[in-house]
Amino acid sequence: MDRSLAVERRLRDVPPHDLPAALRSALAEHFGAEAVELLMADYALTELCQVSTLPYTNEPIPVEGTTPGDAFVAQAATFSRDGEKVTGYLPVSVRGDRLGVLAVTLPAEPEPPVWAELERFAEAVAHELFVADRDTDLYIQARRSSRLTLAAEMQWQLLPGRACTRPEFALGGQLEPAYAIYGDCFDWSASAQKLAVTLVNGMGQGAEAALLTNLAVNALRNARRAGVGLDAQAELADQAIYAHYSGAQHVAALLLQFDLGTGLVDVVDAGSPRLWRLRDGKAERVEFEEQLPLGSFEDTVYTTHRFQALDADRFVFVSDGVYDAVGPHGELYGDRELAQAVVVTADLPAAHVPGAMLRELSTRRHGGQAEDDAMVVCLDWFGPTPLPGRGNSAPVTAAR
Repeated sequence: MDRSLAVERRLRDVPPHDLPAALRSALAEHFGAEAVELLMADYALTELCQVSTLPYTNEPIPVEGTTPGDAFVAQAATFSRDGEKVTGYLPVSVRGDRLGVLAVTLPAEPEPPVWAELERFAEAVAHELFVADRDTDLYIQARRSSRLTLAAEMQWQLLPGRACTRPEFALGGQLEPAYAIYGDCFDWSASAQKLAVTLVNGMGQGAEAALLTNLAVNALRNARRAGVGLDAQAELADQAIYAHYSGAQHVAALLLQFDLGTGLVDVVDAGSPRLWRLRDGKAERVEFEEQLPLGSFEDTVYTTHRFQALDADRFVFVSDGVYDAVGPHGELYGDRELAQAVVVTADLPAAHVPGAMLRELSTRRHGGQAEDDAMVVCLDWFGPTPLPGRGNSAPVTAAR
C-alpha cells in the first residue's frame, strides 16, 4: 500500500481522541519521524497549545516571534534545525480556517517532495479534527490557554468557523475579548449560488446576552434554511425574539446575501453592526436605511436593499464595541480611525485582518481595557463565478 494511503487510513480508523498518537505512530513507521506534535491555535489566535492527554499541562507557544507561529501566520511550512535533525512546522488548515500547526521532526533533511507529502497530511489532519470535535473535547480543551466564561463558551460553539475561502470570496472573523465574549457573533453559509453573512450584537452582558444572541442566530438560521427571502428571515427572527422577551431585549443585526453569480448583495440593516468598503485604496462606510433591531416590537416589517460588489472589493464589518470604543481622552474610536485601520491592513489576507484591527484597537482604548465586546469580520470579494444557464447581468440598486 502507498504510504500516503496508509497514513490517511490510520487517521480515519482510530477513535477521535487518538489522532495525535496515530499520527506519531504512522509518521514514525512510514517517514522515520522522531517526534510529532499537534499544536492548536488558542481562541485569541495569539498562542499555539500542544495537544496532550492531560489538557492545560503544557506552556503555550507564542504565535509572534516563533518558528511555529510563522508557519501559522504565513500559512506556509517553516523549519528549524538541530544538528542533522530538522523539524518542519506545517499549517493545519481546512478551507481557509486556520486550526494550528503540525510539528514533524525528521532525523535528516529529506527530499523536497517529502515535505510536500507531509503538508498534505497536515491538511488531512485538519479535516479529521473537524469531525473529531463532534465526539471529543480534547482538541477544544487544547485551544484554551485559560478558562472561558460561560458566555464565551456559548458564543464560540455558535460560530461557523473563523475563516472560509472559495474562488469567489475569502472570509475571516474574530471576537474579543476572546475568553470573555458575550453578545457579539457572526455567522455565514455558502451554497453554489449564494453566500449569507450575518453580524449580530445581542444587548446586555454575560450569559444573558449570550442566550439572546443564541436565540437570534438560530432563529435566523432556521428561517434561512427554510428558503425564505432575506426580509422574511429578519421578520421571523424578530417574531421569535419578541415572543420570548416581549420587547424588553433586542438584537442589532446586519444581514447580507451575496449572489455568487452576479456580485449583487441584498441587505437588511437592523441595528448597530456597520459595514466599511475598501475599493481602489479608499475606505468608506457603506450606509443603509437602518431599521428596528430584531425583537423590538411585534410584527415589524423589514425591507431589503441592494448594492453591487465589484471585483477586488474588501468589506469590513464591525460591532459597536469597535466604533464606540473610548480612547484615553474620552474620544470615540470613530470613522476616521476605522477608515485608517481598513487601509493599513489592506495587504493582509482576509483571515488576518480582524485580529490585526482588534490588536490596534486595544492600543487606543482608555486603560487598554474593553468596556464592551468587539467583533470584526473581513470579506474579500474576488469576483462572481458564472452559473450554468444564466448570465452575469442584473439590475443594480446602489446602497445609500
